[in-house]
Amino acid sequence: MSMKQATTIDEVIQFLDEIIEKSKIDQSNLGLFAILYREVTVRVKLGIQAGSFQNGERMEKLDVIFANRYLKAYYQYQAKEKPSECWGFAFEQAEDFWPIVLQHLLLGINAHINLDLGIASAQVSTVEDIEDLKSDFDKINFILSNLVGGVEKCLIKIWPTLTWILKATGKIDNFFIDFSMETARNGAWKFANEFVAVPENQIEACIKLRDERITEIARLVSNPGYFVSAVFKFIRLFERGTIAQKIIDMQIMEEKNMECVVA
Repeated sequence: MSMKQATTIDEVIQFLDEIIEKSKIDQSNLGLFAILYREVTVRVKLGIQAGSFQNGERMEKLDVIFANRYLKAYYQYQAKEKPSECWGFAFEQAEDFWPIVLQHLLLGINAHINLDLGIASAQVSTVEDIEDLKSDFDKINFILSNLVGGVEKCLIKIWPTLTWILKATGKIDNFFIDFSMETARNGAWKFANEFVAVPENQIEACIKLRDERITEIARLVSNPGYFVSAVFKFIRLFERGTIAQKIIDMQIMEEKNMECVVA
């Protein structure tokens, strides 16, 4: 499989569509994050067209660089090469039976926001002008946070057992609080500001150190303690349908979400 890298936001969407379709055929959980990420990308594209961002041209450049880090990791994994550690961990979990859909999504978000977004933000900035990016950076994260908030509703519709679980225990909320989008956003912005000032000869070492730290978060998402893990296993046993069907269910939800946005 060739390494695909996008040059425009439309190509990002095209490559994500290909990953989603391949995931259906392969019955691969890798398609779950790709659907969420496709919706983020489409909303960013609509935002650029509507003039919602401070600098639309810079935002498209950021979006493409950001997406290409995910695409590179995906194609490396498909080619049996070694992607960044946090992406490798997320992709390996996609082959495991036990993680629930929400965990697959959070593992992808963790790698992409906590590692990739900071790097991409630094790559479209300089030490002098990175602060100019802050409002558009926050808008991308706002889009993603809204989608993550909608994921729980989406999953409840697909898997009604989740409703009972969420009502039956308050402890489950700790998992969502621990993996706070606000914390991820703030950490990514802090990292972007540090990374933009890193000398070229230290860039690889800086990325490696960050990657190791983010992989530790991924391990917590994958194994959030005995009680929550037990609850997730219970949810997993009641998840309906094949992986391909879950992907299709999420696509239907995404289409409905987009209809609301366009309307």
